[in-house]
Amino acid sequence: MIIKYATVKRKPKRLLALTGLTLREFKTLLPAFAKVLNKTQSRMVTQSGTPRRRVIGGGRKAVLSCDEDKLLFILVYVKTYPLQVVMSELFDMSVAGVNHWIHRLLPVVKQALEDLGVKPERNPQDFARREGRRAYEHEFIIDGTERRRQRPKDPEKQALHYSGKKKAHTDKNLVITDMKTKRVAFLSKTYIGKRNDKKIADLEGVRYPKRSKLYKDSGFQDYEPKVEATFQPKKTRGGELKPIEKRHNRALSRVRISVEHALSGVKRSRIVKDTLRNSRDGTSDAAIEVAVSLHNLRVRHRKRRLKL
Repeated sequence: MIIKYATVKRKPKRLLALTGLTLREFKTLLPAFAKVLNKTQSRMVTQSGTPRRRVIGGGRKAVLSCDEDKLLFILVYVKTYPLQVVMSELFDMSVAGVNHWIHRLLPVVKQALEDLGVKPERNPQDFARREGRRAYEHEFIIDGTERRRQRPKDPEKQALHYSGKKKAHTDKNLVITDMKTKRVAFLSKTYIGKRNDKKIADLEGVRYPKRSKLYKDSGFQDYEPKVEATFQPKKTRGGELKPIEKRHNRALSRVRISVEHALSGVKRSRIVKDTLRNSRDGTSDAAIEVAVSLHNLRVRHRKRRLKL
């Protein structure tokens, strides 16, 4: 059976399973996606840059004939992350055509999510200004997330991407989650898996809003940015923690579980949960940004009682 939006929209549970979005969320994203897509289509030149010989839409009928089908295509890919040969069967197109549309539409949906205002902040110097506009008390949780990728063929890249913690080749990002809303407020650049969390935090140099509170784990030992207070689990070498220290750690664990919930929401998009197979430059970073933005879109619609 070929997947078409006209069929899937009548089955909300199937749409949710395939894309990770409800019908309402899909319809919210669609106008922004269509607007960005329209800007990328030139009436004078083709996608390859050669002069057009016929108008847009001329020639044989396209498989992805409408904006709804194009958005469905890229969301299915991001959510389920199947092999491209599987995508070719699901959407009745060639494998080469699948590859073309993936790399054409991933930047489009990324820009559309930014236009909707659900993209996480990527500039560490602008984080304080952007979050400072919000009227509630700022409590953030910082954590690192590693994503597996295929073993690079180049020996130098193999060594750089090998993570001793995961015993695999990985890419890594830092995320800062807003404890109140459970959205991912900041996403760092994508780093090689070998680099540790504290080093990445120092390199990013995030500026936090005034009177912020920051929760962190032991991987950020000695990371003390300019905030009102930081909270970190107690550790001891060779001894046992005192009862009061154990209670402190349990209390922090109950707080820090929020970031794990947020990351599990991000990894509903299997493109950032399964081993990344696409090694084209920029794809790994684009994939995590789209996955985080989709999580933030879901948070916005499913927690309407909060002003985001």
